[in-house]
Amino acid sequence: MTNVLHFVYGLSLSASQLIPGLALSPVARRPDLQIWLGSKPSCWGQQPEINSQILYCSPHKENGAPLLTVRKVGPYFHFAYADGTEFFLDLRGTQIWATWPNRATLEGTATYLLGPVLAFVLRLRGIICLHASAVAIGQCAIALLGSPGSGKSTTAAAFARRGYPVFSDDVVPLVKEGENFMVQPGYPRLCLWPDAADILYGSAEVLPQVTSNWEKRYVDLSADGCLFQRNPLPLGAMYVFDVRAAGRNVPRVEMVPAQRRLLHLVPNTHCNYMLNREMRAQEFETLSRVLGRIPLRLVHPHENPSFLDKLCDVILDDFCATPQTVSATSGQE
Repeated sequence: MTNVLHFVYGLSLSASQLIPGLALSPVARRPDLQIWLGSKPSCWGQQPEINSQILYCSPHKENGAPLLTVRKVGPYFHFAYADGTEFFLDLRGTQIWATWPNRATLEGTATYLLGPVLAFVLRLRGIICLHASAVAIGQCAIALLGSPGSGKSTTAAAFARRGYPVFSDDVVPLVKEGENFMVQPGYPRLCLWPDAADILYGSAEVLPQVTSNWEKRYVDLSADGCLFQRNPLPLGAMYVFDVRAAGRNVPRVEMVPAQRRLLHLVPNTHCNYMLNREMRAQEFETLSRVLGRIPLRLVHPHENPSFLDKLCDVILDDFCATPQTVSATSGQE
């Protein structure tokens, strides 16, 4: 196996080939995770059918098939996507195999790998992952959370255009370090749908496609005047995006009553559909500790995209006015 070393989400990866979107690790580390691209485990298919257990089946379908089905088959987790892409994980989250059909691409496979698959590996290791984008403000991180299409990636891109470094898009791992919850950097890409790219860059055509058979575009955070936050920083605040609205009182940020904060945060964790009882209990305990230290705000964006800059101003004003509970130390890669 040709060893290609990457570092993402606080994990050192040893891959059989270069993973699109990831830079080579500048430091030699002992791998936390081995990844074989284009192959299955040698003993796959030798497990009796009785050892197969469905853990998750997406309610959404593509060409009649669930978008994602996850099974536990003997000593493996098996992720099967509707387009034929498959992942095989050992139960400890130390090895991954991936295959994809001829009509798919390695770039497309990497979007699954760097999203839900690695998020699940982190969950197996006891690390909570927010389904969010994260931006560095001074020596702290803010997390932008919300349902798909709520505008969190678009807002992160607007912050990037102002010169604020971006940690991650989609997967935001939180690692406890002393009294802080450290946000771990992802990789230097921020994905946008064409309409968001049109708003921010005038035309989606100026940004490269994530993969040739998908319309989504990406911002290269290592180029074009953008900044990628390469070192962990303590989480300073979380902003949950509500539905867009019109009116003079939006965009605005408001406090969330203490009894409702967990209800806003739990739906915005990654791979929460895959948690067993023990993992769910651990998640509630960890999120309660996060909410005990980190403020959570509800964001009401304006439906008119021309208010995007004002939305950034409103978030910045709120963050700067919020007393910080994080310590002064920051982690280093």
